Parts: sequence; C-alpha cells; structure tokens
Amino acid sequence: MEQLIEILKELHPDVDYENCTTLITDKILDSFDMITIIAEVHNRFDVVIPADELGPENFNSAQALYALITRLEDE
Repeated sequence: MEQLIEILKELHPDVDYENCTTLITDKILDSFDMITIIAEVHNRFDVVIPADELGPENFNSAQALYALITRLEDE
C-alpha cells in the first residue's frame, strides 16, 4: 500500500489518500492521472489493469485500487 500511496502523492501531494473515497467522483483524479497510475502500477507491481477494471469503483480510493492490484496479482 505504501508504494501505491507514493504513486498517488506524486500526482497530487495535497490529497489525503488514506481517507479519501471520492477520487474519481470528485474529479480529483482525471483521465491523465489514471493513465499514469496504470503505467506506474505496471512498473512497480508488475500488474496489468484491464480496461474492464477502469471504473470508479476501483479508482475512487487508494484502498479500492490496492484491493484491485492485490486481486490481479493473485490471478
């Protein structure tokens, strides 16, 4: 989770990723941020996030994104 928070803080250091659950809903993250996150997740975790997993349910919080990464690592 720490590596993921580092990735997110590089994009928007002022956001409280530990508690925010509306990253997409409140437009904190935009499509360019998502592309960066997908690339960094691939580089750091060796996980490819498929297009059908790009919904707000997986990107609205750091916890949801980390759960997605963990699930994809196990597949």
